[in-house]
Amino acid sequence: MDYSLQRGAELIIAECMKISGTNPYEIFHTIAQKDFIRIHGPEHHVLDGACILTAFHNAGGDLDLYAALQKIMQEGLRMPGAACGLWGVCGAVTSIGAALAIIDSTGPLSTEDWGSHMEYTSAALARLAKTGGPRCCKRDAFLSMEQAVEYIKEHYGITLGMLPIQCDFSSKNDQCIGKRCPYNT
Repeated sequence: MDYSLQRGAELIIAECMKISGTNPYEIFHTIAQKDFIRIHGPEHHVLDGACILTAFHNAGGDLDLYAALQKIMQEGLRMPGAACGLWGVCGAVTSIGAALAIIDSTGPLSTEDWGSHMEYTSAALARLAKTGGPRCCKRDAFLSMEQAVEYIKEHYGITLGMLPIQCDFSSKNDQCIGKRCPYNT
C-alpha cells in the first residue's frame, strides 16, 4: 500500500464515523486490522484518541463526533513518530489526552479541567513506564485506553465497554516483550 500519514488519518476518521460501539478497544482493534495502520507508527497518534472519542460519543457523551474527529486528526498529525523514545512521552497517551481536551473544550488558557487531563496523562505514562520498552504502539494504546475508561467513568459518569484485552498483534511485532506484556496471550 502506498502510505500517506494524512490519508491514513482520514481513513481512521471515516472508519470511526461508521462504528456504533462503546468499547474503545473493539473500535481500535477493528481499525488497527486495516492495511493503512502499521504495527508501529504515528497514525496511532490519531487512532487512539479517535477510538476514545467515538466510544464516548456512542455511549451518550455530548460531543459533535465529526468535529471532534477532525480536531483529533489535526492534533495527532502534529506529533512526530518515535516521540516515546525521543521525547519521553507516548503518542497513545497524548492522543487520548487530546481527546479529553476536545471533550472538555479546553486549551492552554483554560482553568477548568486543565489539570485533570494531566492527571490522566501522568497516570497513563506511569503505567507505560512500569511496563518498559521497547515501544509497542498496540500495547501502549491498550494501557492508555484502560486508563482513559477509568478516567471517563470518574469524570463524566459514562461507562465505556472494556473487555479483557488479549493482544493478537504480537506476531507482527519484532520487538514484542512477550510475557512482560500484560496483554500477551
